[in-house]
Amino acid sequence: MPNQLQWRSAAARQALYGALRRFFTQLGYLEVDTPLLVPTPGMEPHITAFESPFVPETDVGQRRTLYLHTSPEYAMKRLLADGSGPLFQICKVFRNGEVSRTHNPEFTMLEFYRPQADYHAIMADLEGALAEADRTVGGDGFFTRTPYERLSVRDAVLRTTGIDLRACADGPSLKRAAEAAGVRTGDATSFDDVFFHLFLQKVEGTLGWERPTYLTEYPASMASLARLKPGDPSVAERTELYAKGLELANGFSELTDPVEQRARLLEEQEFRRMTGRSVYPLDERFLDAVGRMPPSAGIAVGLDRILMLLLGVEAISDVLLFPAHEFV
Repeated sequence: MPNQLQWRSAAARQALYGALRRFFTQLGYLEVDTPLLVPTPGMEPHITAFESPFVPETDVGQRRTLYLHTSPEYAMKRLLADGSGPLFQICKVFRNGEVSRTHNPEFTMLEFYRPQADYHAIMADLEGALAEADRTVGGDGFFTRTPYERLSVRDAVLRTTGIDLRACADGPSLKRAAEAAGVRTGDATSFDDVFFHLFLQKVEGTLGWERPTYLTEYPASMASLARLKPGDPSVAERTELYAKGLELANGFSELTDPVEQRARLLEEQEFRRMTGRSVYPLDERFLDAVGRMPPSAGIAVGLDRILMLLLGVEAISDVLLFPAHEFV
């Protein structure tokens, strides 16, 4: 049976969704609804999708593996490519194995995209949306402290550790610098793996305490689905939003080069194969859409974590009526 705090969170969630829908509708965004069950999930190297076998009971279709989506990104970009204009979605997403104080395998995501925009515009839209949500839900005003801080990854690492990522641009040099700064790197040798240890141990917990912080300009090797920065291809136009040391959102100026996108997905496919993870097929309809998309920006926001901060609670289970610990 839900406790008093969980009932309170349900009412706050209703107010949060209402505020977000109002805000985006007034800006001209279209709310869309895309499938939860998909033939191809995202290829992110460290995310595992839930598998669901499709077993036809008629002569239509064939037996195959489907997946609960880890994000509505692929489907929403197909809509962008088909001329949708700005669009948003509030939906459930699923990531296998993710259970902790701040993770639940089923959680709620706000995802929105704006054509003819870059990630600076999408950051401004999210600032406005969260400020409106804070006022509506009756938070402590933390999300109304606009403009949010903008801080490059390089500056964030330099500020907290004294390490300049441009001077440590490969795995061995970054590992030496990180270990000298007291970071436990284990058997990590690649730049990205060492950076992951450095960031989690020294940087993440320092972000977004006086006001929310947008971390920007990720190293190009961590571009994911973002385009590289014009004039400085060593970094990507990728941003993550942090508040009180907690990651809340991940967004990009979107990559619209299908050749580059295919190459990145193939690299991620190979990484999954080499690390013993499930290897998912490429989504050819998504790749076709990438080449037809207008210049765009988009961001995905974890709404359960937003609700945690609005209500001042410590665990994601406090804002869920049926948290995963009931069945795992």
